[in-house]
Amino acid sequence: MTRTVRRDNETDRQLVLLVGLVAVCAVAVGVASLYLVAGSLVTTPDELALVAALVFLAAVGVTVKWRVRIRSTAHAIAWSEVAILVGLAVAPATLVVLCTGLGVGLAMIVQRIARIKATFAIAKNMLVASAAGAVLHTLNWDPELAIYSVAFFGPLVTAYVVAVVLDEVLTIPVIARDTGTGLCAIFRHNLGLRISSAVIRFPLIVAILLILKADQWLLVTIPPVVLCIHLAYAGHARARDDQQAWQRLARATDALNVVDLDAVLSIAVVQAADLFSTDRVEVELNEPARLVQGNSDGVQYDGPTGSAPTPHMRTVIAVPLAGPGSTLSVGTLRLCLTGPVKFSDREHYTLRTFASALCTAVRNASLYRQLNQVAERHAREAAQDELTGLANRRRLMEHGSELLGRRRTSGITALLLVDLNHFKEINDTLGHGAGDKVLIQVARRLSVNVQPGGLVARLGGDEFAVLLTTLPAPAIAAHRADALLAAICEPMELDGMRINVEASGGIAVAPGSGGMAELLRRADVAMYQAKRSGGRTAVYARSRDTADVGRLALGGDLRRAVAQHEFNVDFQPIVDLGTGEVIAAEALARWQHPDRGRLDPKRFLETVERSGLLPAFADAVLEQSLIAAATWHEAGFALPVAVNLSPRSLLDRRFPGAVLARLQAHDVPPDRLILELTETLTLSQLEVVDQVLGQLRDAGVRLALDEFGTGYSSLSMLSRVPVHELKIARSFVMSMEASSEAVAVIRSTVDLGRSLGLSVVAEGVESEPQRRTLWTIGCTAGQGHLFARPMPAHRLLTALQCGSGGRPGSLASPLHDEGAVVRIDQTRRAGQRHRNEKVPHLPA
Repeated sequence: MTRTVRRDNETDRQLVLLVGLVAVCAVAVGVASLYLVAGSLVTTPDELALVAALVFLAAVGVTVKWRVRIRSTAHAIAWSEVAILVGLAVAPATLVVLCTGLGVGLAMIVQRIARIKATFAIAKNMLVASAAGAVLHTLNWDPELAIYSVAFFGPLVTAYVVAVVLDEVLTIPVIARDTGTGLCAIFRHNLGLRISSAVIRFPLIVAILLILKADQWLLVTIPPVVLCIHLAYAGHARARDDQQAWQRLARATDALNVVDLDAVLSIAVVQAADLFSTDRVEVELNEPARLVQGNSDGVQYDGPTGSAPTPHMRTVIAVPLAGPGSTLSVGTLRLCLTGPVKFSDREHYTLRTFASALCTAVRNASLYRQLNQVAERHAREAAQDELTGLANRRRLMEHGSELLGRRRTSGITALLLVDLNHFKEINDTLGHGAGDKVLIQVARRLSVNVQPGGLVARLGGDEFAVLLTTLPAPAIAAHRADALLAAICEPMELDGMRINVEASGGIAVAPGSGGMAELLRRADVAMYQAKRSGGRTAVYARSRDTADVGRLALGGDLRRAVAQHEFNVDFQPIVDLGTGEVIAAEALARWQHPDRGRLDPKRFLETVERSGLLPAFADAVLEQSLIAAATWHEAGFALPVAVNLSPRSLLDRRFPGAVLARLQAHDVPPDRLILELTETLTLSQLEVVDQVLGQLRDAGVRLALDEFGTGYSSLSMLSRVPVHELKIARSFVMSMEASSEAVAVIRSTVDLGRSLGLSVVAEGVESEPQRRTLWTIGCTAGQGHLFARPMPAHRLLTALQCGSGGRPGSLASPLHDEGAVVRIDQTRRAGQRHRNEKVPHLPA
C-alpha cells in the first residue's frame, strides 16, 4: 500500500508539472495578446458585442461536448475548435485568444470543474487559438475572400488541422499521466470517433462562415445550431459506443469459456479492467476463500483474502457473482477506481451481464476441477494403496508388465516379495490401529532404502513387493533384498513401546516367459521356502517349486475341509522308558484330502496359520483329542493327551476359556490335557502370552515345551513360560550314536529339567540302544516308532488293552526285571533322590 501511495504522489506531481508547463505557455501567449490588444481598446458597442459574442461562443464550444471515461477520469470531446476558427474569421487573433480564455474560464466556473482541469482547459484552448491564428496570419488569410477560393480554403484547412493536432498533442499526455495509461493506448482510444468528429466539425465551420458572410449578427444563432448538431452527433456517438460496448462484452464473455479456474479468474480480471476502464478489478470467491486482484496488465495478487494489498480506492462498485434469478452467489466482482465515478445505466447492465457470465464460468470451471480431482483420486486409488501410499497390486502388475514387455536394454529385473512374520499377533494384541502404524513404518523403510528405479508396492495385508530393476547380476538381487529386510527388522517405536518386526522374503528373477504373473508366483514360492527354512530370504529354485505350488493350492480347500470335518487326529503313545508302560499320548492332526490323500501337518499347518481358520482348526483337534481321552478313561486308562498348540492361539485372550469349556463338556480333568508349545521368539515377547499361559496353568492344564533346544531363547523361555515338561527334539535323539555333542545336549536338557522339577520326554526313539542310552542319561519318557506309530484313538485303545507281554497298558518290555538292581551314575542318582524315586540296585 505504501508503494501505491508513493506512486500516486509521484503521478500527481508529474501531472501538476505538465499542466503547469501548458499554463505557463498560455500565460505568455495571453500577456502578449493583451499587450497587442491594449493598443486598440474595445470601446464601441459593436466591439463590445463582438467580444461578448466571442466569449459566449467559446463558452458554448467548450460546454457542448460528449464525455468519455478512461478509468476514474472523465474526458470530453468539445467543439472548441469550431468556436476558435469562427472567432478568427470575425476578429483579430489576439482578441480571439483572450476571449477564448475568458469564455472557457467562465464555463469552467459555471460547471464547477476542478481547478487543475479548469487551468488545463483554459491554457490549452488559448494555445490552440494562438496557433490557429498564427497559421492564418502567416498564410495571409483574408476572411473577405471568396469562400470557395484556394486562398480562403487552404489556410483555413491548415489552421484547423493545426488546431486539432495541437489539441491532441496537449491533451493525450495529460490524460495518460492522469490515468496511468500508456500514450499509445490513449491515442488509440476512440481514435475513429475523434477523427470522424474532426471531419464533421470542419464543414460546420465552413457553413457558419457562409452565414457570417451574409450577416455577422447571425453569429448569435450559431450556438443553437451547434447544440442541435452536437445533440444529433452525440446520439450517434452514444449508439456507436453502445454497439462497441456490447461487442466488447460478447468478446469478454466468450473469453471466459475455459475450463481452468485459474484461467477464468485471470481472464475475468483483465477483461473487466478493459471493458469497464477501471484501475483495479477484484474477484473474490466464497468457497474456497480466494481473492484475485489485477488490471488490464494482468493479475497482481492471487491468494487468501486476508493477505491481499489494500490500496485506497475512492470508488468501489461491487456486484455478486450469481446467475440470473438466483440469490446464491459464488463470490463478488469489484471494480475499483481511484477517483469518483458514477456508472451509467448501460454500464450497470453490462456489469451485471458480465458478472452473470463470470458466475457461470466459475461454476463450470469449479465443477470441472472437482471432476478432474475425482478422476485423479480414482486413478490414484486404482493404482495406490490407501493406507501406505505405495503402489498396489494392480499398479505393480501394470508397471512390471510394461517393464518386462520392453526390449531388454541393460540389467536384470527381479521381484522381492516380503511377508511380515507374526503380524496377526500385533493386530490381535495391540489392535488394528497399531498394526496399521507398523505397516506404514515398514512401507516408509522400504521406500527409503529401495534403489532408484525400484517400485515398492503393498499387495494387501502384511505382504509387500519390491520390483528391482537394472541389476548387473542375479546375486545383487539377494544382496539388496537382505539390505531391505534388515531395514525392516530394525526396532521401531510404537505407542511408546519398542518392538521388533520380523519378515521373510522371497526373491525371483524375471522369467523368460509368463510375464509379471509368473514372476510374482515364483517370488511367492521363494517366500514360503524362506519361512519353512527359518531364514530371512530365499531365492527361487525350480527344483523346489512343485511342492510349493501344491501348498498354495491347499489354501483354497481349507474352508471346505473345516466344514466337512476332513481334519482328524492320530495319537502316538508316550512311554516310560524303563517299564514300557504308556503314560500319555500325543495328538497329531491329519488332513484326509479327497484328492491328495492323507496329509501330515508339515504339508498344511503353515497354510492354516496364515488363513483365518486357525481357531476352527484348533477347536476341531482339541475336540477330537478330549473325546479320545474320555474314551480311554472309561476303558480304564487315565492317560493325559498332549495337543500341539499354535503360537497364534496364545494371542487370543478367549482361548483359556474355550479350552476349559471343552474340558468341562467332556468331563476331562485339566491335568489330563498337555498343551505343547513350539519354541519361538514371539512367546516371550508379548504380555498377552504370559497371561494366557498363566490362566491355563492356574486352571491345572499342563504345558510342555516342544523341540526344546532348537529355538533362539531356550533359557529365557523357561524363565517366563510356566511349563511342566520339556521334549527333546527328534534330531538330537537320532544323532546320539554318532555325535557326542547330541548326547551332551540331551544330558544338559535332562539335568536342567531335573533341577527345575520338570518332566523330560525324548522324541524319535526308534531303537533299543537309543532307549537304553536315554534311560541311562536320566530321561524317563520317550515316544517314537520303537513303541508305536501314530494311530487312530480306537486302535491305540486296542493296543493298550492287549498290552505287551500280557501287560495291559504297556507297549514294550521293561528294561530290567522287576526287583532287579542296576548301577547308575551319581548325577542321575542325585536327581532321583531329589525326586524321591526308588530304584533298586543290582551288583555289577
